[in-house]
Amino acid sequence: MATSGFYSLKAELPGGKTYDFADLKGKTVLIVNTASKCGFTPQYKGLQELYEKYKDQGFVILGFPCNQFGGQEPANDEGIQEFCTLNHGVTFPLMKKSDVNGDNTNEVYKWLKAEKSGLLGLTRIKWNFEKFLVDKNGKVVNRWASTTTPAAIDAEVAKIL
Repeated sequence: MATSGFYSLKAELPGGKTYDFADLKGKTVLIVNTASKCGFTPQYKGLQELYEKYKDQGFVILGFPCNQFGGQEPANDEGIQEFCTLNHGVTFPLMKKSDVNGDNTNEVYKWLKAEKSGLLGLTRIKWNFEKFLVDKNGKVVNRWASTTTPAAIDAEVAKIL
């Protein structure tokens, strides 16, 4: 059940397209809720470095821009993409801006939070740049808080590629 769970998910891309998680079968995936005006925004650079290091080994990063934490993602989808490309050289996919908590939580985050709760068993996302690592079988193997840098999870990613 859990396996079909991840691969049955879909996420909205900017411009009305859909990102189908069935395309991620056999890949290692890092999912991050992002924001352009956060103290952790420089992590985009580290995420991009991680992506470039492992993308040829079946590693994918998916960014989910979200404006639920201190209003730190005020831009529209085009603005977000432009910011990330120009300032951080981001080439991994960024989804359409959406909610990761509350009534309008996107289906990907509903699933992720149900699979792997955070500190003290809390499921809600606490802040921007929380990270979920999903293995090649579609299982959530780890979840890290915003403060954990991309460099700090490098070894964990490498281990399951």
